[in-house]
Amino acid sequence: MFFDVQPGCLIEPLTGRTWSSREIGGRVIARMQRLQREGIRHGDRVFVLYGNKLEFFVDVLAAWHSGASLVPIDSRLTSFEIENLARAVMPRLLLVDSASGAAALSGLAALDVRVIDTTAWDVADENHPSAGPIRSQAHMDAEALMLFTSGSTGVPKGVVHTHRSLRARWMALRDILGVDAFRRTLCLLPTHFGHGLICNSLFPWLAGQDLFIAPPFSTECLMRLGWLGDEHKITFLSSVPSMWGLALKASKPPAAKSLRRVHCGSAPLSGLLWRQIQEWAGTQEVFNAYGITETGSWVAGTSVREFEPEDGLIGVPWGAVIKILKSAEPHAPFDLDAPCRDAETGYIWINTPALMQGYYRQPELTAQVISGGWFYTGDIGLVDDRGWLYLKGREREEINKGGTKIYPADIDAVVERFEMTKEVCAFAVADPLYGQNIAIAVVLKDENSATIRALHDWMKRRLAEFKMPVRWYAVDSLPRNSRGKVSRKEVEEYCAEKIPLNLQSILRAE
Repeated sequence: MFFDVQPGCLIEPLTGRTWSSREIGGRVIARMQRLQREGIRHGDRVFVLYGNKLEFFVDVLAAWHSGASLVPIDSRLTSFEIENLARAVMPRLLLVDSASGAAALSGLAALDVRVIDTTAWDVADENHPSAGPIRSQAHMDAEALMLFTSGSTGVPKGVVHTHRSLRARWMALRDILGVDAFRRTLCLLPTHFGHGLICNSLFPWLAGQDLFIAPPFSTECLMRLGWLGDEHKITFLSSVPSMWGLALKASKPPAAKSLRRVHCGSAPLSGLLWRQIQEWAGTQEVFNAYGITETGSWVAGTSVREFEPEDGLIGVPWGAVIKILKSAEPHAPFDLDAPCRDAETGYIWINTPALMQGYYRQPELTAQVISGGWFYTGDIGLVDDRGWLYLKGREREEINKGGTKIYPADIDAVVERFEMTKEVCAFAVADPLYGQNIAIAVVLKDENSATIRALHDWMKRRLAEFKMPVRWYAVDSLPRNSRGKVSRKEVEEYCAEKIPLNLQSILRAE
């Protein structure tokens, strides 16, 4: 099912490594044999702690053809966070390489998770067998991919996709967008989340197009983006808005005119930045792509004629039906009073064959967002009389830091375990570079510099660096709503009138 069309070539533009389609087939067989020798069976899960390299994509196919489910893990996570995810999902293997290393993951042995350093595999695979027929153990409705959207410190929320839902996403994109523009695709995004993996990478690659893989959010690549596009005749790349702050300032525009299309997603795209990207790229086909991990990423975009970039514009559905409803309740989403009129703002619901199977072992949470095959996005928007979708706001709690989604509950879960914490609430604050960043309000049993330093050290050992709050507030109590619950929005408004801690001064005084 994955070789209906032979996958394209894999290229690392910074290292010069290139694998042909035929070579990839042989390497998939070699990696399958290694996984099977390590005891992988049908239905097992494989954590992979590296991405954005040739071997990662071969491992995707090797795991799938072995009947296993792939679980890509953000390599920036701490050992505490990785072990928490493993404790919930219980993978059979965790694959690492020389860059990620196994030394910090000794705690997984107690969970009966084998940590395999594949560095030796990479060398041995130079003598891979020639490509031959692959007897795949994958089944259409079997679990294929799990992507974590939150819970690295608390209860993990793993989005489970089957081979059927992924295939539905790729077939829809091929029908609507074609593949010609993706002939030479550049991936600058992390491959542990849906945008970078499912759509930017696997969609074109498995459709036979060549995939150029760069380190995620690489400063070097962004500063040389125009040259990179010209040197490798790149026809397509996807992006997040925060990448363009550096690229537009530091990189000369491409001169070879090979770039046909650019997508921008995962965070709000302003009309001004949109026009600047169009001018830099030399193409009007800069599409604002709307996607959610639960729907297999890209589910709508600006593939319409004669549009003018404007704040909030998305465009038309890509392999989905989108409804704007007055109700955000999943139990009866289609009451007669629920649908909105043209251009009336409401809650965005999506129906698509690419919908996730559900959140791993969380049926109650799944039922909060899915009803009768319809998915509640947590976004607010409207559809105008042309059928064009506009985003107007979000109800979801996640903090969107330059396209990286950070869930404040994950931060709360770590701080709550600190012995001197009474209450805590993480929330979003505006950031000129990332759009949003992280702040916390914390009530401590003993508010002094030593306690603040101890809490900071506690968090650094348990939270990935990009999740560390940049603004801290020490408060006497947290504001609550009429039901007695802490409201992040009210905490944000409450702290806006207060002076944050001078954290740098406190840490220097240690």
